[in-house]
Amino acid sequence: MADHILESRVWIAKPRVEVFRFFTDPANLARLAPPSFRVRLLTARADLAAGAVLDYRMRVFGVPVRWRAFIREYDPPFRFVDVQVRGPYARWEHRHRFLAEGGGTWVEDRVTYRLPVGPLGRAAHTLLVRRWIRELWEYRTARIAELVAGVRGAAG
Repeated sequence: MADHILESRVWIAKPRVEVFRFFTDPANLARLAPPSFRVRLLTARADLAAGAVLDYRMRVFGVPVRWRAFIREYDPPFRFVDVQVRGPYARWEHRHRFLAEGGGTWVEDRVTYRLPVGPLGRAAHTLLVRRWIRELWEYRTARIAELVAGVRGAAG
C-alpha cells in the first residue's frame, strides 16, 4: 500500500510561542476546516500533551465520521505529531514544526496518509482525494491568514 505525502510551509508574522499555542488548541481544528466539514471537538477537557487523545466528529464528503487523534510527540514550542487512531484513513500522521525566523514563525507540516481498501483507495486518491486534500490545505492556509495574520507560504 502506497503512502501519500503532503508538505507545506507557511510563515506567520507572530512569535513562535503564540503560533504554537494557536495550533495546539484542539478547538482550532474546527476553525481551520471548511464549514462543510462541521468539525466538532468531543473531548471535554482537551489539553495537548504527549499521550493525549482527542475525539472529533466531522463530515468527510458529506458522510459523518468520528476521528480519534493521538498526540504521539509533543515538544513545545518546537513540534508535535498527531496520528489518527480511528477515522477514515488507513494511516494519517501529521507532523507540525515551528521555526522562529525573521520576527515570525515558519509552520511546517508533513502529512503522511494512506487510504483504505487497497487498489480502490489508490484509484480514489488519483481521481478525487488528492485534489480534495490540496483544496482543504489551501483553505486551511487562507484561514490561518485570517485567524493568525500575516501568512505567506505554499503547499508542496
